[in-house]
Amino acid sequence: MYINSDSQFGRVSKVIHWLVAVTIFSLFGVGLWMGELTYYDDWYQTAPHYHKSVGILLGLLMVIRVMWMFRAGKPKPLVSHQAWEVTLSKLTHLLLYLLVFAIVVSGYLISTADGRGLEVFNWFQIPALGSLIENQEDIAGEIHEILAFTLIGLAVLHAAAAIKHHVIDKDSTLRRML
Repeated sequence: MYINSDSQFGRVSKVIHWLVAVTIFSLFGVGLWMGELTYYDDWYQTAPHYHKSVGILLGLLMVIRVMWMFRAGKPKPLVSHQAWEVTLSKLTHLLLYLLVFAIVVSGYLISTADGRGLEVFNWFQIPALGSLIENQEDIAGEIHEILAFTLIGLAVLHAAAAIKHHVIDKDSTLRRML
């Protein structure tokens, strides 16, 4: 079953969901690690290239995810879920998506503030818009970091809610994505 049903996510949605989740947490960890590198570290130049490249691919995957969601639909909420839970779930998912896109855009603005395009694994280059505002790299960097921490916090709450549904409520919320 590749397409979502009324009661279950399909394989494509599951693969995209877990690939996005692993990528987000990996990029966050690498971002923290990169912040500790000094100019003389071997990875000082290389790690940002991979971080940016994976970040751009994550942005592309998120575009595919949104298109797939419109194509495949979403399972209906469980009848055991309260109205506030359904509303909070929709709001959380919207916020997760918006945060990912905002992080990708802020990362792009950091990387291209000097007018150079953004190389993605040396496969292709995304052209630069250049510096749109004064201190763009620093401002976008601060925003990027704040949004990343916010995303991770929200993702942890999202996971905790799924585990709560599985362990305490004993419903199929988590199983629908496994």
